[in-house]
Amino acid sequence: MTREARLGPALALTFNAFVWGLSWWPLRQLEGAGLHPLWATVLIYTVAVAVITLARPAAWRELFSHPALWLLVLASGSTNAAFNWAVTIGDVLRIVLLFYLMPLWVVLLAWLLLNERLTAAALLRVALALAGAMVILWPPGGGLPLPRTLAEGLGVLGGFSFALNNVMLRREAARSEGARALAMFVGGVLVAGLLIALLTPAGVVPALPPTAPGWTIGALLLAALFLAGNLALQYGATRLPANATAVIMLTEVLFASGSALALGAGTLDARLAIGGTAIVGAALLAAHRHANEAG
Repeated sequence: MTREARLGPALALTFNAFVWGLSWWPLRQLEGAGLHPLWATVLIYTVAVAVITLARPAAWRELFSHPALWLLVLASGSTNAAFNWAVTIGDVLRIVLLFYLMPLWVVLLAWLLLNERLTAAALLRVALALAGAMVILWPPGGGLPLPRTLAEGLGVLGGFSFALNNVMLRREAARSEGARALAMFVGGVLVAGLLIALLTPAGVVPALPPTAPGWTIGALLLAALFLAGNLALQYGATRLPANATAVIMLTEVLFASGSALALGAGTLDARLAIGGTAIVGAALLAAHRHANEAG
């Protein structure tokens, strides 16, 4: 693929990263209006499913005819539910860095699902990303470097799911764009909806609030942005290698961190800076690899 041919998919992925990088702000505004991020996810993706159904009704038949697409349903749904919830309740900068342990997850998933060769350079990226995560998660008083809050756990889970989402988009590139998009949006409805069904009776997730213009209009606008962003993602991810997709999508860290620091939704300390540098460094190594291949 020529540099000119790669430009369109790369710009599409950057647009998706921009939408996701700034999505924490409208999600927090919706929560302030009484709409939990899981409810917001269900409503936003229900609108997207309706749009895809009207535009590409045959996509449903293709979705049910190819069982592998249901792994994309699970991956996309888990990504959206975990990320949207995490950035609403946690430190945005910290969550985004944990979410972007992409060099680690993509290398392993591409090896398992795409039969991409597991090289020494790939293992180095895995080790560097893992070291960065350990620095970020290492408890000040000692102990295992594991997620200590719900937001951190959701950030790690969302990142793994997003890596699986991108690898599956690459693997199912032969499917139509309508079917892949439908699978992603159906996943957002089903996974978030299942969590609501399980957690609302336990009091963890509040019930859907009464309809109000504030959150209704906000949810519709966010639905339009997520629809455009996710269509851009599956356009770009099916035209570039899985690792290249992960690297370009790393621009979300810039969008999210810049907006979070400017608006007081994130803090930067030495530990986060060191760990984040390692994670970003792993992504840059992947970028260097693809630049050499292109050259």
